[in-house]
Amino acid sequence: MRHLFAAALGLSLLAGCTSQYPEDLRNRPLGPNPSAFIAAEIGFARLAQQKGQWTAFRETAHPDAVMFVPQRVKARDWLKTQKDPAEAVKWQPHAVFVSCDGNSGATTGAWQKGPAHGYFSTVWMRDPRTGKTDWILDHGAELTVPREAPDFIDSKQAVCGSRPAVPIEAGGEGDDMAVGLSPDQTLSWTSTVRADKSRRITVRMWDGSTMATVIDDQVAAPEQP
Repeated sequence: MRHLFAAALGLSLLAGCTSQYPEDLRNRPLGPNPSAFIAAEIGFARLAQQKGQWTAFRETAHPDAVMFVPQRVKARDWLKTQKDPAEAVKWQPHAVFVSCDGNSGATTGAWQKGPAHGYFSTVWMRDPRTGKTDWILDHGAELTVPREAPDFIDSKQAVCGSRPAVPIEAGGEGDDMAVGLSPDQTLSWTSTVRADKSRRITVRMWDGSTMATVIDDQVAAPEQP
């Protein structure tokens, strides 16, 4: 109730100020909010339980989203033919890393499905005007030992005030490599799929002096049948 009251009070104050500030406040850009990416990840996980695993992926995917099966695929195309499994995977975010402007973020955490467990990492893009948040890269892998849940979700934001140089990387022969970058260039993500279908996902964040690695997931090649 306190939140509802505060919201109602805020709206009434804004209404009283419209003559002084004619600009439409609803069209102002949204400020940085790391918790929005945690909320998006939690909502994504909840949607999977409510409507089905691949349905949740379809409904929250960015138009340019990619995933790994284990080769890189354009998510929306691949998801068109996927039927929801009887049991959807469950997952929980453990950490979030956010660009300076708050419009790009990466979450990582743990997943469970029956006796299996593992980890995931997701990169998100937020529309700065509407706040709509979609995932643009998603991957995960199984673990022999579950990731231990932290007492609190770790939240870190890139340093503002200086613009880092875009790192230049080159993949090895036969590698399928792609580099993503937040619009303000303070968060980057590199995904590499090798010829044997092993892959590496690395997320880096500007700390004021360098693009520091905050996520470095390495997945072994799948076993041959």
